[in-house]
Amino acid sequence: MKIILAPDSFKENLTSLQVAAALEKGVKRVLPNALCVKVPMADGGEGTVQSLVDGTGGKFLRKKVTGPAGNKVSARYGMLADGETAVIEMAEASGLHLVSGKTQNPLKTTTYGTGELMLDAAKRGAKRIIIGIGGSATNDGGVGMAQALGIRFLNKQGREITEHGTGGMINKIASIDMKALDPLIKKTKVIVACDVNNPLCGKNGASNVFGPQKGATPVMVKMLDANLKHLATIIKQDLKKNVINVRGAGAAGGLGAGLLAFTKAKMKSGVDIVIEATDLHRHLKGADLVITGEGRVDFQTAFGKTPSGVAKAARKHRIPTVAIGGGITDDANGVFKHGIDGLESACARDMSLEVAINNSKPHLANAAERVIRLILIGKKMEISKRRKRK
Repeated sequence: MKIILAPDSFKENLTSLQVAAALEKGVKRVLPNALCVKVPMADGGEGTVQSLVDGTGGKFLRKKVTGPAGNKVSARYGMLADGETAVIEMAEASGLHLVSGKTQNPLKTTTYGTGELMLDAAKRGAKRIIIGIGGSATNDGGVGMAQALGIRFLNKQGREITEHGTGGMINKIASIDMKALDPLIKKTKVIVACDVNNPLCGKNGASNVFGPQKGATPVMVKMLDANLKHLATIIKQDLKKNVINVRGAGAAGGLGAGLLAFTKAKMKSGVDIVIEATDLHRHLKGADLVITGEGRVDFQTAFGKTPSGVAKAARKHRIPTVAIGGGITDDANGVFKHGIDGLESACARDMSLEVAINNSKPHLANAAERVIRLILIGKKMEISKRRKRK
């Protein structure tokens, strides 16, 4: 029997490869000769770089870059085995976890470091950059990122604005000069892993929805939203691109809009990017079962999360899919309408989160064993039916 193990990571606990390895132990208890193929997965959020590096045999690189508050931070990104695809999580350079106290102020934070990571990847030979844009501390519309790539922003007097792009600075921009955009970036294909549909501005925009999480007061939110509207107007005026209502433009404080405007990036579902990069469809050929999962399985799992993406891929090959969650909510049965055939919980009894995390590997192995035993019961029942028909 060939079984594909394609889970997401269990956030702040296990990487997707560690989850897959634990599942394999449980499978092998029942089917010691089964061919288990581990394909680490992710949906574009936290853990995507780790999953893609693990899944393709790539490597990690580090660079000192400008953090969101202007201080230097050490940021990590991945280079896949082809040597031409870099994978970046913007939060490594510009994430909310890098600021605290007085530095947690979206009027003053910048994505400059994210641009530095992108440029470093291009200089190291990347012809394609996949960038996940969750967990930001910023609201600068990607202006800081663009500055690091060589783009110049000018004020009303036609002078370059030399301060790093921030949420509170972008209202000073009167025009955009793209001439100095680094030639390597011009040649690099940028793909944005984004499952957020928020537009750039308005009640569902970057500032109103995500600004308070980054320390913005109600007064600041209004200012940030107005500044992003101003930036969108300048982008439309100078670059002939209308980014204000594009789905996903509001992701990461408007970095989605900035990437679309300044790098000609394309947005794509995070899980679809990972499925393509890990060549999941090739692994699925000839498989009998797929086991996927994530830390918490609920009805939202059906919409753009890793298990639903894996199940969708498996359906194309007519392979059943079982999802194992660290926990399963009461509304999780809704996923059955979206391609997932079975559910199992890693936690077989009530326990504290601390106990669940400390024992996650054996719990996952036990859950996988239970899944396989139930599947074998189904096979025995089918054989029994056939015999009775004869």
